[in-house]
Amino acid sequence: PLKEKFVAAARSIKVGYGLDESAQMGPLISHKHKDKVLGFIETGIAEGGELLLDGRNIQVEGYPEGAFVGPTVFDGITPEMTIAREEIFGPVVAIVRAKSLDQAISFINSGRYGNAASIYTNNGFYAREFRYRVQAGNIGINLGVAAPMAYFPFGGYKKSFFGDTHGQGRDGIHFYTERKVVITRWIKERK
Repeated sequence: PLKEKFVAAARSIKVGYGLDESAQMGPLISHKHKDKVLGFIETGIAEGGELLLDGRNIQVEGYPEGAFVGPTVFDGITPEMTIAREEIFGPVVAIVRAKSLDQAISFINSGRYGNAASIYTNNGFYAREFRYRVQAGNIGINLGVAAPMAYFPFGGYKKSFFGDTHGQGRDGIHFYTERKVVITRWIKERK
């Protein structure tokens, strides 16, 4: 039943103009990126993924030329498939099944990207293991997109990392600060 509930929740997402307060998801950044996301969906189908929810032909009233892609959900995805290995940056979920937490973490860590990873669990041990062992810059526990507030450093690990520092939070301050180490020893004066 989890799969059906997930698809129903994805189907209920209201896609619309980005400034429409009732919209839950806006358009992609450009038509070029829309084409890229649509290409990933086509690749997922060609590689044998089971398309549970197809967001390719979504129409948003008043915006016939908008760069919209609706929520898209695949099942039957294996770790070797393209949509499981690439950063899509679009509303595409690839359900990859794991037999154990160790297998799931191994799959995540085997990839060349490490922007974010999330786990849903009521088990504190699993949450701690995931938190410490997953090689990703942003970890979510019981939430879908691990996006920190602006005062935390943002950026992924591996090929997801951009720049030379995590540009927010303490890393940003340290980048513009000259730090020094001061070692002191106080000698008591003799009388």
